[in-house]
Amino acid sequence: MNNTRQNLVATITLMFLATTIQADTGKTSLVNAFSTMTSLDEGWEPLKFPNIDRHSRYLLTDDNGEQVVKATTENSASGLIARVSVEPGDSLILRWRWKVSNVYEQGNARTKQGDDYPARIYVAFEFEPDEAGFFERAKRKTVEVVFGEELPGNALNYIWANRLPVGEIVANPFTDTTMMVAVNSGATNTGEWVTVERDIVADYRKAFGRKPPKLVGVAIMSDSDNTGASATAWYGDVSLVKPD
Repeated sequence: MNNTRQNLVATITLMFLATTIQADTGKTSLVNAFSTMTSLDEGWEPLKFPNIDRHSRYLLTDDNGEQVVKATTENSASGLIARVSVEPGDSLILRWRWKVSNVYEQGNARTKQGDDYPARIYVAFEFEPDEAGFFERAKRKTVEVVFGEELPGNALNYIWANRLPVGEIVANPFTDTTMMVAVNSGATNTGEWVTVERDIVADYRKAFGRKPPKLVGVAIMSDSDNTGASATAWYGDVSLVKPD
C-alpha cells in the first residue's frame, strides 16, 4: 500500500501539468462552479491513480435546490481536478462548502495507514528548484525522465480530519512537500454543510515558511484506500478569487 500511495502522490503532481486555465485578476472565480455546470467535464476532470482499481465516484446532484458534487468512496481513491495558472500575489482566497456523512475511525493524518479523508481540497504549486535540496532535485529529475513531464512542487491539503485539531498543520506521512491543514475535525458537524474560507498565501507561508510560487492546480478528493473505510461527501462550489 505504501508504494501505491507514493505512486498516488506522484500521479497527483503529474496530473496538474497539462493545459492550464489562464487566470485573470478580477473577482470571478478562477475555477468553474459546480452549481452552473451541465457536466463534470466542464473545467474539471477525473484524477485516477496507478495500482488503485477501486475509484471513488463523483456525480452532479441536487441538494436542497442547489447543484453540488456528490462523492462516494468505499475502500477507494480518486478525485476531480481543475488546472489553473495563478500568481498568488499578497492574498488568494479559496472558499468552498462541503458536507460529509462520517469520519474514519482509523483515520490519522500522521500515519500512512490513516492517510484517508472523507473530503479534502488539494492545492498544488509550481516547483521551485532553488528551494529544493540536491537529493530532491535528483529524485524529481529521475521521475521527469521516466514520465517526460516536469513535476509541480509543494502542495497544501485542506482536510476534514478525524483527530487532528482544527488549525493544525502537519506534513503528509508520505512526503514533506505536501502539508495537511485541518479545517474540520471529528464527527462534529457531520451531516451538515460547512463553509470554509482560507487565504492560500497565508497558509503557504505558515506551512513552508516563505511566499508561495504560482498555483497550478486545485482538486477535490474523497479517499479511503488506506483505511478500507467508506463515506459520502458533498462539495458545493469551490471558489478561487483574488481580493481587491
